[in-house]
Amino acid sequence: MTRAPSTTGTGQRMRKTLACTAEAAAYQKAYGMDLRRRVVDEGEPFAIVQADTPHEIFHAMDIPIITNQWWSAYISAKQLSGHYFEVLGDKGYPGNSCKYCSLGFACTLANDPETAPWGGLPRPTVLVARLTCDCIQHVFGQWAEAMDTEFFPMEAPAWEHKDPRWFENALDDWEEVYGPARIDLMVAEMRELIALLEQRTGRRFDEEKFRHLMEQINVQEGYIWEANQALAKARPCPVSIGEQMSNTMIPQWHRGSDWAVAHARKFRDEVMERIAQGEGAAQDERVRLMWIGAGLWHDPGFYQALEEKIGAVFVWSMYMPFAGPQYIRALKGRPMEALASRICSMNEVLHLPPWMNGWMGNEAQRCGIDAALVLLPPDNRLSQSGTRMTAHTLEEAGVPVLMLDADMVDAANWDHDRMVTLVCDFLKEKRLA
Repeated sequence: MTRAPSTTGTGQRMRKTLACTAEAAAYQKAYGMDLRRRVVDEGEPFAIVQADTPHEIFHAMDIPIITNQWWSAYISAKQLSGHYFEVLGDKGYPGNSCKYCSLGFACTLANDPETAPWGGLPRPTVLVARLTCDCIQHVFGQWAEAMDTEFFPMEAPAWEHKDPRWFENALDDWEEVYGPARIDLMVAEMRELIALLEQRTGRRFDEEKFRHLMEQINVQEGYIWEANQALAKARPCPVSIGEQMSNTMIPQWHRGSDWAVAHARKFRDEVMERIAQGEGAAQDERVRLMWIGAGLWHDPGFYQALEEKIGAVFVWSMYMPFAGPQYIRALKGRPMEALASRICSMNEVLHLPPWMNGWMGNEAQRCGIDAALVLLPPDNRLSQSGTRMTAHTLEEAGVPVLMLDADMVDAANWDHDRMVTLVCDFLKEKRLA
């Protein structure tokens, strides 16, 4: 494992080549302004939720949400994470707290509207998280207390059925793959969440609207999956990883909406057009890389620096290819159960063996990967759980792996230039550059 330097580095901006990338960023900015208007000025309800919770429930009830991981990434991109982690330390919290999940909480504790994005988040109706690791209930419980609101925890029961090829069977056989008991528990908890939201907001959950939303999500994810399949085969890779992430994840936070479906289609079309014209993310693609872990939100320009320096292109990250096997579901007249199968397994397939390494090993072969970089946040146990075994799986398949001891939102131990040089040296050592 290679440790990043102790000096704080300055992140670099991502270069945008697609028209839809700027459009997605503009939409999210406008959404933030509209959210503040609706919540602060007009007093509408809203929620703070983890990424692996049923956002679709809130969308169907027209209750705005802020996703904790997106909020952390946004704070980090604004180069504010160092200040907020100092606030946590000053208030007595340990320095090895999970930074990805606690950064939003730190922003609330800082209570500094002058520096906080949007002036800080207003008081939500509820905070929602699945109990996927030991720290979640502490972070969200204390966050809810600090904001004088309620925390609604959701269980994360063990997945007894070990199917390393889950990604081949998830579309139609989701009940068998994910387990009826786990699905039933998730459905019961979602019904409890609906009842709570109806009681607190006065809004009603519309089953037909929810069913239509689930159908539209299948359409949206189908566009993303189609683009990903084409991108994986294309030589050169047509789109940089940063633009893959932006055009997948911003619509993902609004999945099923008319805008999200239309944007996914527009992104698909731009990807196909670049492939048809033979355009690549790098002028001279020489190495195809895989990025394992969350995005490097404080330094998105890191990826493109490698494209420019040695023609090393990140063809793969978890965000875009996840749209196919993990989101698309045959509804079978049971949209609530189909949603439960999607939600109850997100962390396992992204972070735990045998699901994580089974999928990513297959993806490396599908995308023609030459080498992989693995982000290993020192204080994020969930992000470490399956990464070492995944690295072993890739190395056994002949894919060299470089482990980076760095954090997705904390830039304290990151130096842009040194890390670019580190990766270049690794690829040269492996005779890939």
